[in-house]
Amino acid sequence: MARVDERPFPPGDYPVVVVGSGPGGLQTSYSLRRLGVEHAAISQDEAPGGMFRRFPVFQRLLSWTKPDAPAERGTREYEWYDHNSLLGDEQAHQATVPPLMDRAFFVPSRPEMQAGLESFADKAAVDFRYGCRWESTRREGDDLVLTTSDGDYRCRFAVFALGVTDPWKSPIRGIEHVPHYAETRAPEDYRGKRVFVIGKRNSGFELADGLEPWARQVVLGSPRPVSTVILAFSTVRARYMQPLEDHQLGGGTLAVDAAIEAIEPAGDGFRIHAEGTTRPGRIDFEVDEVIAATGFRTPLRDLTELGVATVGQGRIPALTPYWESATAPGVFFAGNASQGAAGLRKHGVAASSPAVYGFRYNARVLARHVAERLGRTVPRDRVAHDEIVPYLLRELTRAPELWAQKSYLARVVKSDGGSEIAPLADWVDRPDAGSVAVAVEMNDEGAIYPAVYVAREGDVQEHLLPPDHCNDFEGDEYRRELTDLL
Repeated sequence: MARVDERPFPPGDYPVVVVGSGPGGLQTSYSLRRLGVEHAAISQDEAPGGMFRRFPVFQRLLSWTKPDAPAERGTREYEWYDHNSLLGDEQAHQATVPPLMDRAFFVPSRPEMQAGLESFADKAAVDFRYGCRWESTRREGDDLVLTTSDGDYRCRFAVFALGVTDPWKSPIRGIEHVPHYAETRAPEDYRGKRVFVIGKRNSGFELADGLEPWARQVVLGSPRPVSTVILAFSTVRARYMQPLEDHQLGGGTLAVDAAIEAIEPAGDGFRIHAEGTTRPGRIDFEVDEVIAATGFRTPLRDLTELGVATVGQGRIPALTPYWESATAPGVFFAGNASQGAAGLRKHGVAASSPAVYGFRYNARVLARHVAERLGRTVPRDRVAHDEIVPYLLRELTRAPELWAQKSYLARVVKSDGGSEIAPLADWVDRPDAGSVAVAVEMNDEGAIYPAVYVAREGDVQEHLLPPDHCNDFEGDEYRRELTDLL
């Protein structure tokens, strides 16, 4: 009992409760505390790390970190080169992953990522009440009440940083006979076998990449083709390119565009029935193993009964641009569930919210928004009138938030000179007259360019500036053009 009493955040009343100690929960709690927002932070786990205590199954992340880069560690500029550390306001709280990497590869291993998150929590003193399991939720007046294994927490706002961690299988006939990605065995168990992987997204290609040295053949199947144009310029290219190259060169891996209709046990293996999509026609596969890399869903428990709507076949909460449930006020989501706020999706380019290097910025913006909803005055940068043009061009060239979350997060300068990072979709819907927003964007051909949005009397005018060979938007040409626009 003495040990229990010493744990932080006992049950009771708090303005905000954060649930989950993965990277989204750690970043949100840290940001709230730096803003002086009282809150409780609880987690069913025994230590920080969230999904990185278990996944990815083959122990190597997708997003990269460069231990040595053209910027000093612990600076805002270095965030460009470190896609895995969380964000800190002090140098000691930043870049916690690079010192733990053994440089065997340019992306960290799962244990290195877990250790980096634990280091952040330790150095920044981000406390959680561990071993406290959230069990149910109800409303009482304007408050939310979270029942946990330790007791009830009453709050005005709850931030669920639960991840997208519950295995989810597509409604395919016979899929109950095969394991999910989360149940994948050691790669040597697939030695000499023909393996069919259902799905051609991150986890599917992770399996293909990890199984290629062991399996006789790996077949990846899903209806949509892989968009190699966008993929070639993304941080996940390393995992995708080797299996795709193997497909093109006939090395044993096949990436098939097909709708999987049924899975049948056949002897010691399986028979897959599929229908081609980009190339119509019946396709049948006889394989030894099948793995369903069909994705995950957010573990919402009873939040749907509270009114939380979902998207993506019920897997992800539907969110406002500030990551609040679109249908259940006061319920917020952090971490990779923040992908439920789709943003503008210009040219079909999705946000980076499923990954740490995207949602870490979402969490910081969310914390500021929650603080303001609680009536706190949040300090903003101030920009003098004659400095607005060079300031915006500098942000377009160097701001890691804008480069990580293209067409999604924007640098906004209001008519009074106040400046902040904000969701572009929200600003476009509710612009302040006389304000300007800038974002880094990418078209469907992979070209990167600056976008300028100017609000005049409720009307938003969009101006796309030309790309630059070196992505340097601070030159005289850009200065003249932006000056004319403003």
